[in-house]
Amino acid sequence: MSELRKWVCLLAVWAVAVLPARSQIDPVKRQLFQFGYNQPLEGRAPLSGYAFYYRNQPNFLHTNLTLRLAVAPVYLDSELGLTGALGPHTDLGLGLAGGGFADSHAEVRGGEFLRAESFLGHGGEASLSIYHCFNPGKLVPLNAVLRGSMRFSTYANDSDTDPAFSVPDNRLNFLLRTGLRWGGQEPLLFPSLAMEISVWYEGQFRNGAGAYGFADDRRVEPNSHLFWTRALFTYTLPDAGHNFYISVTAGTSVNADRFSAYRLGAVLPLVSEFPLALPGYYFQEISAERFVLAGGNYTLPLDCKKRWNLSAVVTTAVVDYLPGLEQPGHWHTGVGGGILYKSPSGFLKIAAGYAYGVDAIRDGERGAHSVGVLMQLDWERTAALIYPESPIRWRGVQRILGAL
Repeated sequence: MSELRKWVCLLAVWAVAVLPARSQIDPVKRQLFQFGYNQPLEGRAPLSGYAFYYRNQPNFLHTNLTLRLAVAPVYLDSELGLTGALGPHTDLGLGLAGGGFADSHAEVRGGEFLRAESFLGHGGEASLSIYHCFNPGKLVPLNAVLRGSMRFSTYANDSDTDPAFSVPDNRLNFLLRTGLRWGGQEPLLFPSLAMEISVWYEGQFRNGAGAYGFADDRRVEPNSHLFWTRALFTYTLPDAGHNFYISVTAGTSVNADRFSAYRLGAVLPLVSEFPLALPGYYFQEISAERFVLAGGNYTLPLDCKKRWNLSAVVTTAVVDYLPGLEQPGHWHTGVGGGILYKSPSGFLKIAAGYAYGVDAIRDGERGAHSVGVLMQLDWERTAALIYPESPIRWRGVQRILGAL
């Protein structure tokens, strides 16, 4: 596979397999194009980016049906939500997903991307989800989630995989996820307002467990169990337009392997439902059995119309490494800053910035540099260009929180 073709395919699918907004049926109509890319300034790193079209369509064919669809060139992720299918406040979701490259593995050890030990993975998945709201009508909803899914994954050598390296056997994966989420965050870039406190469990059960690698030096566990929690809050000062965001995420695991470990690194806020960002690091550079990650950013306008903004971010984590992927020290910190542009209608958001990984290892030394760009196009905001609404601030606070 040519380098250009591989770049396009991987860039297009990384976010899609675990796209945000899957923890309840989204009642808001959305049409979004999301793009994100991080480029390290030293070393050869795994490709770090995403690009996809996201559509959420309430009242799809019938008033109680909602279609969620995420489309990339070689991957499709979808769910049909049935409101009230199991009771007045209990919804059902039927999901299908599949395509190329989403199950690929990039081996990063000691700050080095090991192409000879990395390989391609493809797969398809079917899921059944139950969503229950405990406090309907409240400003901040409390939702329970129960999801079961079945995924088939197949693996193959990449063009740079060492011929002596044996890829894992093809396998069938059964996943069970359950959690409680109070509040939530919309699947948007730089949301103005959000809060969440949530706790989660995920069990992964595999029928293709076994050894692989160089002379079977690593293993796919028959089952892995993950437990994590997250708290976040973001708010925009109504008059000044300053926005701040803080979050804390912590997780532990039982029988974790390379396919189930927590992987931290890069700044890609929509790469998964629970992104584990470390500015300046490679994408998924750190593999951990247990971790605590805390961070925040602050954005302030540079002009009176609040179109141009200056942003700063800092994130720090303490980790217990997955065996075989250890490195000196358990703390990792990243900092960064950049410029954010927001169009008056909200149709376009685009950010460009620089990040420094304080504790990232490069050529035996600490410190790593990267640059990145994030972009969102929101087609549902284009109507504001033609029919501008009156500028009454914060009248949408209740609607936003109610939609989380």
